[in-house]
Order: sequence, then structure tokens, then C-alpha cells
Amino acid sequence: MDILSLYNQISGSTTGDPSAEREAVMNEVIDQVNAEFPAKKLSAPTQAERAEIQERVTILVSAGYRRRNQRPGAQYEEALAQELTRRLLGFGFLDLLLPPVRTDISEIAVYSSGLVQIMRKGAVRFETVDLRPEPGEIWRVLDRIIGPQNRSLNEANPVVYAKLPPSPDNPGGGRITALHPAIAPPGKNPAINLRLFEQKPVLPEWLIERDAASAEMMADLGQAMQAGTRILICGGTRTGKTTMLSALSTYLPSAWRIVKIEDPEEIFIDRQTVQSFEARPKAIGTDVAAVTLADGVKVAMRLSPDYLIVGEARSGDALEALFSAMTTGHSGASTFHAESPRDTVERVITEMGMHSQARPAEIQRTLASAIDLHLQIGIRHDKRRVISISKIAKELRNGNVFFETVWRYDESSTPDNPRWDKVGDIQKGDEHA
Repeated sequence: MDILSLYNQISGSTTGDPSAEREAVMNEVIDQVNAEFPAKKLSAPTQAERAEIQERVTILVSAGYRRRNQRPGAQYEEALAQELTRRLLGFGFLDLLLPPVRTDISEIAVYSSGLVQIMRKGAVRFETVDLRPEPGEIWRVLDRIIGPQNRSLNEANPVVYAKLPPSPDNPGGGRITALHPAIAPPGKNPAINLRLFEQKPVLPEWLIERDAASAEMMADLGQAMQAGTRILICGGTRTGKTTMLSALSTYLPSAWRIVKIEDPEEIFIDRQTVQSFEARPKAIGTDVAAVTLADGVKVAMRLSPDYLIVGEARSGDALEALFSAMTTGHSGASTFHAESPRDTVERVITEMGMHSQARPAEIQRTLASAIDLHLQIGIRHDKRRVISISKIAKELRNGNVFFETVWRYDESSTPDNPRWDKVGDIQKGDEHA
């Protein structure tokens, strides 16, 4: 029997152990451990303390069943002890999907029905895992994660954005979006999405090996980055926009001062000359103000950066700040959610128009002036691919932003043999001062 099957048996989703005895033993052990160990040790145990607590939990589980004349078996008792340790010290059922237990997962989705799915690294589709946590467990795990961040999920605050804190086994941490059952039918439990980050740089070779781009294409992009070219990376959900931005960041000259602005922090750049800035929401019930991505860009312009790395610009104020920086002598790259070059223009007009009431023609001129290269990413044959790389003309043509394609994906390519056509040259920008 594998660990997930044992977990499901313990959590009561399958028959075998009388529910009353199981719950009684679990509650008894939890109460005893909370009484024996200081709260500080339980909230942030060292490795030695964790081993000590787990050993004590194992003893208490066996003792609890013996007092009830129950003999579920050593394997079951050990699995229950491990599960209780996860509940007391970790993230419960999530620990079965996080490092070091699983190192092949990039995203976890918990549905409001209780279904759990994962996305493996490099994949573009979710798959269901045989894991069925109880609603109470899901709430406990969520509260354990978001509580220390002064966040609370309730009907008055039905959507929460938070971070999975880094740990020795998962140094990159992750980002969490949680929905309250009141707005997530069928509402048996909160709906949770957890995207994991790796605290290591994404190398261009990684993209080439996975056929997301060709070696020649990445070499061209590398030259563009080294020249300080201003790049906007666009694509739909889960197309790999941030992954591409992370890979391109490795091309930046080692002597450059890089300022990185994200919400939340995802990109890891392995050098010392990087100053990170992370946006944050307003703290509930306090006077602590929100700090937005736009605020970060404005601050970054005062830090004398050689290059700006800006996480996804999701709003009009973020786009306005980004374009303001890039039209006042700052080089940089960012990502934006759009399905095509033309969709990029339309969505920028919409977002900036709602924020500033600027006219579409004015917004298009700003976009053309701020961005040198547009990089479009998409999904083809269930694989992430660069779809096109285009230069953006500095002057509008017939009143519209003009994209001059440099690289384009051959749509007749087979899944195992992607091809790209080079139909132009990426002009190098002025030498970086």
C-alpha cells in the first residue's frame, strides 16, 4: 500500500478504521503534544526537534490504540503518526506533494469539491492524484500558511493571495490563491491554487532542450539582452512567460546592476548585483499600506539600474509605470497576458485606458516608444513554444502599432520536430551606457 492510499485510509475516505476511535486517538495525541511542547518549538522546529516530536507522536499513537484494545497494525500506526506530525508541524496533506517527498511538481490545485490535481514540471495540463483530504484538514493547512502573513479567508474577504514560505527542502517557496467556499461552488472546502518556485536560475539550455525555442533564436535574444533591448514577453496562462523572462535574465552582463520588481517574487537571478523589490497587499486590520508593482517601478527608477526585470504587468498603473521607465532612458523586460501581438495592443489600450483615461492613439504611441521587441509564447501540441519575435516600429503605421516579424513558429511543425523560420534580424540597441 502506497503512502497516498494510507493517507486516504487515515483521513476517513475509505473504510477500515472505525471513525470514532481514529478521531479520538488523533485528538488525544494532538492535545498531548500541544501540552508537552512549547508553541514556539511546534511552529518552527529544528530538524532535531522535529525528530523528537515525531518520535513522541509515534509512541502516543500506539499507546492510544492499545488503551482502546485496537490493533490496526504497525504500518497503519506509522502512517497515522506521520500524518499527525505533518498536521502539527507542517502543511498536512500538502507535504505529500511538496519537496522532499515530491520534486517533480510545479503546481497544485485543490478544488472546492475536495479533488486534488497536480501539474508536473514541463507539463501544460493538470492530472488528478489519489489524495482526498477532509475539508477540515484543508482549512487547517490554509490557515497555517496564511495566518502568519496576517491574512484570513472569510466571506468578508473571500479571495486571498499569499506566499508559501521557503523552507530548506523548498527554498523557492510558492504563491497561493485561495477562494472561500461561499464563492466557489460546491463549497465543501476552500479552492486553492499553489504554484511552486525554484530558487535556481532557468538556463536558456533548459528551454532549448524542451523545444520551447531554438538555439539560434535564443542566441539572438541573448544578444538583444546584452544590448539592453526593451522586451515585452506575452502569452496566455501557463505558457511560460516568467520562465522565459528568467532565462533571458541570465544573458545580462555580470557587471550590470539589476533591479527586479515582482508580485510575488518568482525569478531567481544568481548574482550579487540584483536588488529585489516585492509588492504586497494592504495588511488586514492594520494601517500598513499596500505597495504595488507600479510603486516598485517608480522606486526602481531612483536606484540607478542598468536593467529592470518587472514581473507580470497586470494592471493599467503597472503598465503606465513600466512604459514611463522605458521611455525615460531605462532598459528592461517584463511579461504581459496576451494571446497575440494584436491582442497585446488591444489589452494594453484597455488596461491603460481604464486607469488613465488616455486615448487609444496616445497609448499606442507610448507602447511603440517603450518596447523594442515583442516575444509571443503559446501552446502547440501540448508544448510551450515561442510563436513569434517581432520588432516594434517606433512610429505608428496607419494609426496602429506595427510589428515586424523576426522569428516565427512554423505551424506545420510536428510535435517532435518543431521548426522556426528566421525572417528578419533583431537589431541591436544602442550600447548600454
